[in-house]
Amino acid sequence: MKYKILEKPNPEDAYDLVYDALRKKATIIMFACCKVNYEGRALSELNWGERIIMIKPDGAFLIHQEKKVEPVNWQPPKSRTRAYIKNENLFLESHRRTPKELLTVEIRHIQFISYANVEDFEELEQAGYEKDMSDMIMEKPHIIEEGFYPTTREYSVEHGFIDILGKDKDNNLMVLELKARKAGVTAVKQLKRYLLDLENTDNDYLRECKAEKKIIRGILVAPSIMDDAQELLDEEGIEFVSVEPPRELKRDKKVTLDAF
Repeated sequence: MKYKILEKPNPEDAYDLVYDALRKKATIIMFACCKVNYEGRALSELNWGERIIMIKPDGAFLIHQEKKVEPVNWQPPKSRTRAYIKNENLFLESHRRTPKELLTVEIRHIQFISYANVEDFEELEQAGYEKDMSDMIMEKPHIIEEGFYPTTREYSVEHGFIDILGKDKDNNLMVLELKARKAGVTAVKQLKRYLLDLENTDNDYLRECKAEKKIIRGILVAPSIMDDAQELLDEEGIEFVSVEPPRELKRDKKVTLDAF
């Protein structure tokens, strides 16, 4: 089940939903009356009130009041969440090891609680830099590698759009995913999903590649890469090329693309 919603659940049903969502690494959203206690670098207490509670798959835990953009209480990614029932109320605890912090939420009068398995592989693009990187690579493909020949941009697959498709000097298919900032694990997973989509695509060119025993090369292109992302690249057999996004670009130039 991709999502589930309960209206005015009892504590037992709410606990079951939270337990199931945490197991599935889903995003949890709850609107309820709650009391919050924090112990860590300081001490704080927020008395009873209606609030929005959000728990994300990366461990981030946020409590929002009806005003302001920032949460009134929060725990960062990599925190650990557990749920339990005490005195007929649902409790949520978010633990952080370094520094040692504990956020405890006592919940009553739940109006609704939901979870959803969200698929989102995009990262925020600012000032069109990834578009500028794409333009630059189309004009100067050798910055990826000598012999690289780009064929098309924004190629549609099941889970999104491949930034650039092309061929290397040996006629192997190259799949480029561009990131204007330091690339993380999310970018690697996104590119891996696109590669799987291509392997399951049936067209004349891909059939020809398979017949000629050509390979499909995944290339992550970004200024730099995080250590955990590099480890995942190595595991998946995906390549990395360091390219800085252009700071200036002549937008009156036109790039002619061949059909894929």
